[in-house]
Amino acid sequence: YTPVCTTELGRTAALKDEFAKRDTKAIALSVDPIEDHHGWAPDIGEVSGTALNFPIIADPDKQVSELYDMIHPGEGDTSTVRSVFIIDPDNKVRLTLTYPKSVGRNFDELVRVIDALQATDAHPIATPVDWRPGERVIVSPTMSTEDARTKLDNVEEIKPYLRYADSPS
Repeated sequence: YTPVCTTELGRTAALKDEFAKRDTKAIALSVDPIEDHHGWAPDIGEVSGTALNFPIIADPDKQVSELYDMIHPGEGDTSTVRSVFIIDPDNKVRLTLTYPKSVGRNFDELVRVIDALQATDAHPIATPVDWRPGERVIVSPTMSTEDARTKLDNVEEIKPYLRYADSPS
């Protein structure tokens, strides 16, 4: 039972509908045995106001967490898993983040990254710093400005390598 993870798992449960809108599912991995998860789940629901609604994998021997370097280096043997992986439908890891155990994860950022990955997979674009859905995007460097103007709306060339366009729908 760790305080930061309790808040994170509660936030993950609260985001179930947001993940579903993106055809995305959450899963957690814990270095605690499954019996502890059964005792912890009610606390998570009580603290967050949302019952746990996704699986938590028990990894008490740390086989998985060590194999994938999921424990923040130098934090000791009793540390919690602090890594986040976003894995696409083709089972390709698209993002990894490892947080210190004292810092809660930013789930708004994780949802934003999922939105950006899905947008860039669907269109020849990239997303600029702090991008949010509906905001202007960057035209893919592999596309000419001429082609971009036929495929995207409101293309603006800032530099030959930096062209913005309206977000595709």
